Amino acid sequence: MYYTIENDFLVAQINDAGAELHSLVRKSDGFEYIWQGDPAVWYGQAPVLFPIIGRLLDDKYRFRGKEYTMQKHGFARKRTFEVVSCAGNEAVFLLRSDDATRACYPFEFELYVKFELLGKTLRATHTVVNCTDGEMYFSLGGHPAFNCAIGDVLSFDKPETLDTETIDDDSIRLADKSPVLRDERDIVITKDIFNRDALILSSIRSRAVTLRHADNAHEIRFTFGDVPYLGIWAKPGAPYVCIEPWCGVNDDRRARDDLSEKDAIQRLPQGGIFDLVYTVDVLD
Repeated sequence: MYYTIENDFLVAQINDAGAELHSLVRKSDGFEYIWQGDPAVWYGQAPVLFPIIGRLLDDKYRFRGKEYTMQKHGFARKRTFEVVSCAGNEAVFLLRSDDATRACYPFEFELYVKFELLGKTLRATHTVVNCTDGEMYFSLGGHPAFNCAIGDVLSFDKPETLDTETIDDDSIRLADKSPVLRDERDIVITKDIFNRDALILSSIRSRAVTLRHADNAHEIRFTFGDVPYLGIWAKPGAPYVCIEPWCGVNDDRRARDDLSEKDAIQRLPQGGIFDLVYTVDVLD
């Protein structure tokens, strides 16, 4: 079911299935910023990635001597969230641990996803609460897809020198990297840029990137903050681009004895709280 929030400038819809952002429209001209999904291309729109990001080696991990199976990007995107509140310019959704999550992820948690419209800005806050009797290990990420066209440009706030991780056909990270930027700001969306799947970037100096359209009329500035990884992805040639702040990353081919050893894994003490926030500023 879709839930609507709005203010004087924007109207947004969120699906309680996955707490997924379904729509973000500028009221002045009715322009839709969010990819509307197409099963023939990619059915998703803005999945919440939890409690892993990317793919596990053989879709499995171990924790305290027991083996678990987990699907790519985790289970949150496949679950229906409880609607905590939805009124005016704000909506809050909640996923709690239950028997189904415990079967593949042995931690007690609460995952809140809050959407706010503040002027011409959408703010999305993802909050993990550790309800486990002990330390909790997890990854958390956003995956919003924005309408764009071939030739549009993603422009970082600062000049960047960045390489992308590469992944194999099983979405497992390889040892080699490929250059993306060399003291540059702009990544041009071409029909071939995602032929080897997502750009997986790290050590980024900027904290935001602007999606610049050829018509100069529907630009957004996406603030991702201080995250260890930023994914940029689309199906090759498709009319959208995903800008993905990641607190976590795909496995590589090294076997690990415990989830606590996973690359970029996040740790929370008992009762701890972790926030991942991104904002979308609609530019005039």
